[in-house]
Amino acid sequence: MNINKKRWMHAGAALVCSFAMVLSVLPAKADDEIENLENQTSALESQLAGINQEILSLSEQISSTEMQVEMLNGEIERTTDALAEAEANEEKQYEDMKARIKFMYENGNATLLEMLFSAEDMTDFLNKADFIENLSEYDRNALDQLTEVHDEIEFQKTSLESQQASLTELQGSLETQQAELQAKAQETSTNLQEVNARLEEARRLEAERIAAEQAAAGNSSSGSGSGGSSGGGSYDSSVTTGGSVSASTDEVTLLAALLDCEAVQDYNSMLAVATVIMNRVSSPLFGNSISSVIYARGQFSPVWTGKLDAVLNRGPSSLARQVAQDAVNGARLAAVSNCYYFLYAPSTNRNGVVIGDNLFFPYW
Repeated sequence: MNINKKRWMHAGAALVCSFAMVLSVLPAKADDEIENLENQTSALESQLAGINQEILSLSEQISSTEMQVEMLNGEIERTTDALAEAEANEEKQYEDMKARIKFMYENGNATLLEMLFSAEDMTDFLNKADFIENLSEYDRNALDQLTEVHDEIEFQKTSLESQQASLTELQGSLETQQAELQAKAQETSTNLQEVNARLEEARRLEAERIAAEQAAAGNSSSGSGSGGSSGGGSYDSSVTTGGSVSASTDEVTLLAALLDCEAVQDYNSMLAVATVIMNRVSSPLFGNSISSVIYARGQFSPVWTGKLDAVLNRGPSSLARQVAQDAVNGARLAAVSNCYYFLYAPSTNRNGVVIGDNLFFPYW
């Protein structure tokens, strides 16, 4: 009996010791598991942040491409309208020249001889001879001009075809980027669900551990988190005074060339475009100089179509130079004082202010 009692006592003591050892090991294992979960959470959060950054970058790229496509559409329509006008001028010049040549040859050389021999004196004879010679020279010059107009029309056609090819390429690029964005969004959504699940589990385990430690120490405490919320037909043709801009002679010429490309030959129409450029120069969202604004990637179609270089090579018009200098000195068109964008008006149904052949608006 005593022997059995001693055996039971030894067994009980061993059981108590074993239980104590298990209890001492559990907190260490729990700490390791929580640390592991926290490391995994941190890694997943970092991965998620990277994915979100990629999505943001893709979104900005798609937005930029869409803007270029819309601007290129406007430029194509502008070129088409100019081409139709040039062809009409060519036809009229051709018809006038045919009528004049027809008259001369129908009347024959006799008319010219009669004109010469009807001279009253030698001075009159020489004057009429000069007139006949100048008339012939005028026809030769008219023919040369006709050839130049025809060559210019052919160049514009080639330029238009090139712009259409660029538009097709941009649209294909946009569709590819949209597909990539959708796939990335789906991947991000799946990863986000996994991250949230692991975070919740880690926080639950952490809360249980803290509660157990506090209960064991006899010292319970509570805390509260803090949250927040984020909140966030006619036009005014008057010219106002804005801040003057520091610009070199080359930059004034560059601005004038862009005005010739983007606006009709009218002071207010050009000043409206110049006001947009000046607004961008003054905004922290764009470049801080005329050249950096104009040459910013994908902003103005004449830059990448070569139209701007062509105007720079031949020199801007005197009206464009005047408007550019006025804008640099502080002149602003009141109607577009808050605008940062414009498009060829017939190419868009956006809301905005139409001046000349452009539509101006504050936000894209």
